[in-house]
Amino acid sequence: MEKKKYISEDEREKCLKVIDAFAELYETTNDDIVVLDGGRYGFIKLQYYKFPNGFNTSMTFTDSVSLFDDLWEDWLNMQLFELVKGTPLIELDYEDIFKCMPEEKQETLMEKRGYFAEKAGLSI
Repeated sequence: MEKKKYISEDEREKCLKVIDAFAELYETTNDDIVVLDGGRYGFIKLQYYKFPNGFNTSMTFTDSVSLFDDLWEDWLNMQLFELVKGTPLIELDYEDIFKCMPEEKQETLMEKRGYFAEKAGLSI
């Protein structure tokens, strides 16, 4: 009996490019986010490591656009958190923090999305 494959070879290659594009995310999170190759199951994102229990969250991705969107959201939220850390704005959710940013800062952050997409070889 042939084992079912959940990700195409084409999507596997695209996902690998997305993972490479977001390399700086993994470096800045101190291993709090890790994306691993799950073989025929796709790619698994592990998040929030707590010793000795392991990772608190796991997600599986079989398409590059979903993986890109998820990693982009993590990257953006991390940037927003760093911008408001130590201020009263830290009490807001990420969407509201973004809206409170000057338009120039919003544009700068959104330009980074295009940068990551280009680096991943995606047209988003």
